[in-house]
Amino acid sequence: MAIDPLVLKLGAALGIGLLIGVERERRKGSGASRSPAGIRTFAVGSLAGAVSVVVGGVMMLAVTTAGVLALVAIAYWRGNTKDPGLTTELALAVTVMLGGLSMQNPVLAGGVAVALAILLAIKSHLHRFVSRVLTEAEMRDALILAAATLIVLPLVPNRPMGPYGALNPHAIWLIVILIMAIGAAGYVAVRVLGSRFGLPAAGLASGFISSAATIGAMGTRAAKAENIVAAAVAGAVLSTVATVVQMALVLASTSMATLAALSVPLGCAGVAAGVYGAIFTVLALRGNTEADPQTGRAFSLRTALIFAITLSVILLASAALQDRFGENGIIFAAAMAGFADTHSAAISVAALVASGKLAASDALLPILAAFSTNTITKVVLAATSGTLAFAVRVIPGLLLVALAAWAGAFGGFFAG
Repeated sequence: MAIDPLVLKLGAALGIGLLIGVERERRKGSGASRSPAGIRTFAVGSLAGAVSVVVGGVMMLAVTTAGVLALVAIAYWRGNTKDPGLTTELALAVTVMLGGLSMQNPVLAGGVAVALAILLAIKSHLHRFVSRVLTEAEMRDALILAAATLIVLPLVPNRPMGPYGALNPHAIWLIVILIMAIGAAGYVAVRVLGSRFGLPAAGLASGFISSAATIGAMGTRAAKAENIVAAAVAGAVLSTVATVVQMALVLASTSMATLAALSVPLGCAGVAAGVYGAIFTVLALRGNTEADPQTGRAFSLRTALIFAITLSVILLASAALQDRFGENGIIFAAAMAGFADTHSAAISVAALVASGKLAASDALLPILAAFSTNTITKVVLAATSGTLAFAVRVIPGLLLVALAAWAGAFGGFFAG
């Protein structure tokens, strides 16, 4: 026999009330200071919200919620507790509305109820994190990142501007946000895993977003403490592994023939980056990097702005060269685009192969040219973002990866 959907939704409302009520019952307390709302109150409140929707729709739910809020206000006013928090009272009002929501979208209502129950259950962990773990500087950094993302970014024009139309302020500011986010991710990873594990892991993961940005962020981290240079170098070089993997993925999605032509160079570059990064990861594991107290800033706004300015200069220079020499071939165009982003150049060339306008074998040199010019950008960032110790360790690794790609290409050429 099929169960009436209305019964199932009422069951979902009851489950929501019981779920949140169980958590509140455990914290209800005892004696004169106990909370007035427990498991039964929350279950009844959720059912009241559901029945209100069935009987009178949204207006009836609003009336029921207002009545519950009035009862909650009376209970709060008559309470004898020395620490009159509002968490339970607000949770009860939300539970009533979730009961009403379950009659329209029980899946969404259940998900919100689970999130609310988790939020209520981790009270002590949240309080300890805010009061003992989170520093004032970290809070300021979080606010800066939020303001840059939610306030400034929507206001920045999203159109080509400046000489040759080479600059898009929205895209450049997005790079600034990206740099800060990568720095924050690395900072969090170090706080959780320690410098020895956190920086290499953060570098590898962040490389899928932007290897160049990751190298700049790792340089900033290395400048803060000498004992984390090896870990920062590992993170910077391992980010190029992500570049190679991402390159293979975008080529596979655009043209499998192009990926086949680039398979040996990409494989050689990935192996070189992995081995070089693994060496410095081992050095970081053996070193005394855990002494880093991690009391600095989560990211450097100055570094992010310098990175954006550097990228803007590169874009302007590329546009000026194209305007001066014109479209003198795919290699030149791909090389110019590679200064900013190697993946966009690779996708453009692979699209030509997919459309039949270019042979797969002829796509090798343009994509490797973009890969090489992108390496130049990374070398500049490695030299300017961190210390000399960071630069002299990262730059050889970056050059080794580029040379490995070209060696793979020439090796395949002579083998063919």
